[in-house]
Amino acid sequence: MIDVELRVPRATYRLQLNADLTFADVARYVPYFVELGISDLYFSPILTPRAGSRHGYDITDHTHLNPELGGEEGFAHLATVLREHHLGLILDVVPNHMGIGDPRNTWWRDVLENGPSSIYAPYFDIDWDPVPPELQGKVLLPVLGDQYGVILERGELRLSYDNDGGFSLNYWEHRFPLNPRSYADILTHRLDELLNELGADHPDAIELQSIITAIGYLPSRHETTPDRVIERNREKEVVKRRIATLIEASEPVRRMVERALADYNGVPGDPRSFDLLDALIARQSYRLAFWRVATEEINYRRFFDINDLAAIRVELPEVLQATHDLVLRLLAEGIATGVRIDHPDGLWQPAAYFRQLQESYLRYRAAFHFGGSAPPDLDDQIRQRLTQAERGERSWPLYIVAEKILSHGEPLPADWAVAGTTGYDFLNQIGGVLIDRSSQRVFNRLYTQFTGPQPTFANLVNSKKKEIMLVSLASEVNTLSHLLDRLSEHTRRYRDFTLNSLTFAIREVIAAMPVYRTYISLDGVVSERDEQAIRYAVREAKRRNPRTAAQIFDFLEETLLLRNLHHFAPEAHAEVLRFVMKFQQLSGPVMAKGVEDTAFYVYNRLVALNEVGGHPELFGCEVTDLHQAAQERQQQWPHSMVTTSTHDTKRSEDVRARLSVLSELPDEWRQHVGRWSRFNAAKRSTIEGSQAPTRNDEYLLYQTLVGAWEGMEHLDSFTERMVAYMEKATREAKVNTSWINPNPEYDAAIQRFVTGILDPRRSRRFLESLDSFARRIAFFGRFNSLTQTLVRLTTVGVPDLYQGCELWDFSLVDPDNRRPVDFARRAALLAAIRRQREQDGTAALAADLLTTAADGRIKLYTIATALELRRARPELFAYGEYVPLYAEGPAAEHVIAFARRHPTAGEAVTVAPRLTARLSGGQEVPPLGDLWGETWLPLPDTLPGTRYRNLFTDECLTVVDHQSGAGLAMAGVLGHWPIALLVRE
Repeated sequence: MIDVELRVPRATYRLQLNADLTFADVARYVPYFVELGISDLYFSPILTPRAGSRHGYDITDHTHLNPELGGEEGFAHLATVLREHHLGLILDVVPNHMGIGDPRNTWWRDVLENGPSSIYAPYFDIDWDPVPPELQGKVLLPVLGDQYGVILERGELRLSYDNDGGFSLNYWEHRFPLNPRSYADILTHRLDELLNELGADHPDAIELQSIITAIGYLPSRHETTPDRVIERNREKEVVKRRIATLIEASEPVRRMVERALADYNGVPGDPRSFDLLDALIARQSYRLAFWRVATEEINYRRFFDINDLAAIRVELPEVLQATHDLVLRLLAEGIATGVRIDHPDGLWQPAAYFRQLQESYLRYRAAFHFGGSAPPDLDDQIRQRLTQAERGERSWPLYIVAEKILSHGEPLPADWAVAGTTGYDFLNQIGGVLIDRSSQRVFNRLYTQFTGPQPTFANLVNSKKKEIMLVSLASEVNTLSHLLDRLSEHTRRYRDFTLNSLTFAIREVIAAMPVYRTYISLDGVVSERDEQAIRYAVREAKRRNPRTAAQIFDFLEETLLLRNLHHFAPEAHAEVLRFVMKFQQLSGPVMAKGVEDTAFYVYNRLVALNEVGGHPELFGCEVTDLHQAAQERQQQWPHSMVTTSTHDTKRSEDVRARLSVLSELPDEWRQHVGRWSRFNAAKRSTIEGSQAPTRNDEYLLYQTLVGAWEGMEHLDSFTERMVAYMEKATREAKVNTSWINPNPEYDAAIQRFVTGILDPRRSRRFLESLDSFARRIAFFGRFNSLTQTLVRLTTVGVPDLYQGCELWDFSLVDPDNRRPVDFARRAALLAAIRRQREQDGTAALAADLLTTAADGRIKLYTIATALELRRARPELFAYGEYVPLYAEGPAAEHVIAFARRHPTAGEAVTVAPRLTARLSGGQEVPPLGDLWGETWLPLPDTLPGTRYRNLFTDECLTVVDHQSGAGLAMAGVLGHWPIALLVRE
C-alpha cells in the first residue's frame, strides 16, 4: 500500500546558490543551520543553468545538477551531511521556462537546427505559423546588436565547421546550428574544383557526392509527422558522422570546405560578397533580428519579456517527465523533502500541473519503494490517495508551495494541490500593521508637494500595463489579437470587428484586470472568482473608453467566459479555448511587469509599501486584519510559508521596517527631505531644460538612503550600492530612461548626483543630517524588525528565513540581495550567545543584547529562541489553534498579541509592539515598562494564578484578575525586553 504522509517543514532557510556558495560550502555550515533551529534548507534552482548564472532560473539542462555548484558528486556529499543532521531540503522548481542563450541547452539547439521537425519542437511554446509570412516555420531570434544587414556586411556573422560534422553560424558568443539540408550548399560550392583535383572516381569524391545525395533525401524541416521526424533525426546524425569522418581523413576535402567557408563569410567593405551567406541564412529555421526592434514579432513565448528565457509546455506529459525526472527522483529517495514552484501563473493549467506533480511524486515513491515489483493495484492506490486529498480527508502527499502573488482580497485557488504560497501575502500583512495609518493624508500632501502632481496608483498601474503591452510584450498581444481576429472572421456574428479594434480591446481589458490571471480550464469550467475578475475588467475598460463601441468589449467578455461558444462552428471551439488559455498566460506577466517592475518604481509615496504582492495605494492595515488573515490561513492553508524577505523582494525586511517608521514621524520626515533637497540643489543637472534627477526619483533616493544606511564608516561600498540601485530603479521606472532605450545623459546625471551627495568632501552638511536622522529611524526600526520576526516565527504557517537575515540586513533588490553572506561569523555569534546565556544567565544576556541592539545579535537571539521552542513543541505551531488577543487601555493600539494553543503541546503567547516611535512620543527609548501605562492584555479562558515564562528573559509572570478580564499588565509583559514569547507552565 502506498501511504505517503505529508512532511511539513518546521522552519526553512533560503539559500541563493552560485559559484560563491556551492554544495560544499553549504555542507560546512549545516551544523550552524541545525543549531539555529532550521528543519529544511531551501535552495535556489540547482539544475544546470546558463554558464556563470548567479540565480539559477535560466536552466539549460534538466538532467544534471549544476556543475558550478559541485555537480552530482558535490551534491551526494551534501545529501549525506543533510541526512546525518536530519535536515530536509526544499527544491526550487522552474516549470515555466528554460534558458536558451547557452549551448548547453541541447533541446533549443535541436529546435534551431531542425525547426518544426525537431523532436523538441513541441517542448517549446513556439508559434510556427505567425502572421509575418517571412517567419513561417521559423523562430525569430532578437540577438543582434544592430540591423541584420549592417551586422552581416560588417562580417560579424561567421560560418564555421563543427568537429562533429555539422556547421554553425556564429555571432560573437552565440552559435546557431545550420539546417542539415543546407549543408549541401556549402559542400557543393567548390565541388567542381575538388573533382578536378581528385578525379570523379576518387573514393573521397565519391563519398562526398554520396553524402550530398543523402542530404537531399533528408525530410524537410517543415515535416512534423512522427515517422518523418524520427527519420530526419536519425539520418542527419548519420550524415554528420560521414562528413566528420571524410573531413578528418581527406586533406583535399578539408581544404575545399575551408575555402567554401571563406567564400561564404565574405569581405567587409564588399556588400555583394555576403550574398551567399545571406541566402544560406534564409534557409535556416531561425531569423536573426536586431533586439531593439523585434519585440513585435517574437514568436516564442518568453518568461515575461526576457528573450533568453523561452517558455516550455509542461502540460505535455513528455515535457513534464523530461523536466521533472531528476527532481522527482530526489524527492522519492527522500533527499529532497518538498518543492517551491516558480511562477505557476505562466503555466497552461496550474491546477492540473500541481495535481500531476502530486501523482508523479507518488509514482516515483512507489518505484523507489517497490522497485520492479509494484503491486498490481498501484494505479487504484494512487487514485484513492489523491481523491482523499481532494476531498480534504488527508493532506496532499508532497509539500509544495506556489510562488503565487495574490491581489488584494484574492484567495489562493482551492483546487491547487499545494500547501500554500511562498509567503508574500504574510509579508505584506505584517508590514501593513507597522504603518501608522493616521499619517496617510500627511504623506499624500508631502509627496505631491515634493514631487508635483502624481496620478492615482490605479491610473498609474493601468497606464504602465498598457506601456508594457505596447513595448515589451507587443508580440504576445499581437499573437492574441490575430488569433481572435481569425476566429471572428469565420463567424458572421463577429466578422465586422477589425484587427485593430480587437487588439485595442485586448490591451484595455488586460490593463484593467484586478488579478494576475484567471484559471479557466480546458474543460470549460469558469469559477465565480474568474467570472467576477473578467466582468470587472470589462466594466473598467468600458468606463475608461466611453467612445469605444461597447459591443467589442462585450464580445471579448463573452468569449473569455466561454458564453458564446455556440456562435462559433464546432471545429473552432478548440481555438476559442486556446485563445482563452493564451490570454490567461499573458495577463500575469503584464501585471508583474507593469506593477512590480514598473509602477513600484514610480509611485514613491512610501516605498515600504512597494513590495511584491503589496498594494501601495492602501496605507497599511489594522491588527485585526493580521489576525483575520492568520485565522483564514489556519482554516485553509495551515502549512503555507510565511516570510518577510526573499530573493525577489524589492528591499529587505529590515529596510522596510525602518521605512515604516517614517509614517510615525511625518513632520520630521517632511523637514528633512526639504532640507536635504536644498542642500543638494547644486548637484542636480539640467537636461533639455529639465532637472535630473526628477523630484520623484530624488524622493525615492532619500527614502532608500534612510532605509539602507550603514553609517559613515561604510560610505564607499554604500555609495557603489546606491549608484547601482538607482540605475536599476530609474530604468525599471521607464520614465526618464529604461533598459531597452537607455538615456545616457540621465543615467550619468543620476550617478553624479548620488556620488556627489554621498561625497563627504562635498556634502558634509547633508551627510551629517542624513546620518543623524537615519540613526534615529534605525533605532525605532529595530523594534519593527523584532516584531515582524517574532510574529513570523510563531504565527500560522512555516516560517521562512532568507539568507543572512538572522542579523540586520539592509539589502535592496537583486542583485544587491545576493551578496555573499558571512555564515562563519553568524555561527560564531550564535555560539557566543549560547555561552553567554550559560555563564551569565538569560536575564543578563537579554539586557546586554538590548543595550547593544545595533550589532544585530538581538535578532539572531530572537530567531534562535523562537525556533528552539518550535523544535521542542512542533505540534503546537503546526496544528495549534491561533487565538487573537486584544489589549485594552491607553496603549492598546500599539500591541500585537496572539496565543497558540494545543491540547497536548501546551500554549505559547506572542506579544510585540507596533508604532513604537509614536508610543514613546518620539523619544529614543525602548517600548518598555512605564510607556505602557495601564494597558492590559486579557487572556481569554485563562484562570488567575496561571504562570507564564518569557523565553527571552526567563521572567515568570502570573495571570491576575482585572476588570477587563484575567490577564497580564503590558508594563510587566514588556517590562525589560521589547518583545515576549510566553510559555504556559
